[in-house]
Amino acid sequence: MAYSKKIVKQIAGLIKSDTYTIAEICHIVGIAPKTYYLWLQNKPEFAEAVERAKDERMQALVVAARRSLMKRITGYDTEETVTVIVPDKNGGKDENGKTKGRVKETKRVMKHIQPDTMAIIFALTNGDSENFKNKHSVEATGKDGKDLFESKSISELKQDLDGLMRVINGGE
Repeated sequence: MAYSKKIVKQIAGLIKSDTYTIAEICHIVGIAPKTYYLWLQNKPEFAEAVERAKDERMQALVVAARRSLMKRITGYDTEETVTVIVPDKNGGKDENGKTKGRVKETKRVMKHIQPDTMAIIFALTNGDSENFKNKHSVEATGKDGKDLFESKSISELKQDLDGLMRVINGGE
């Protein structure tokens, strides 16, 4: 297929709408992946359309993620369909292990999904990190609150080393 505004629009649309691989996009529009990459290098308007499409897809994903996070933080109601099946006389099951029989009733039930604690923690630690930190600081000090590693003079270090060597050599 020859390069045209129509194929650029089609490729950009595929990039925006889903997470197809380059190979899948090329197969759908009828070009070789090599052609796609050549167009990226040699046709600035094509490269720009591809980048714009990627940006738009990412913006849509961010919006969807924010909506989903908001639902997880606040909780939400959803409708669930419950089907009651009366087993047949034999009480048998089909080849998939499901009860065979007739449907007695189908009803719709509202179900409340509670807020998700991890989503709340995520939002608070990222959105208000000054007040909600998800880390702890540990500070180690020496005896009586002194520095753990006192700085010693070279002569004091030599004395300590000499003492250790005497202990190692059997108290000479």
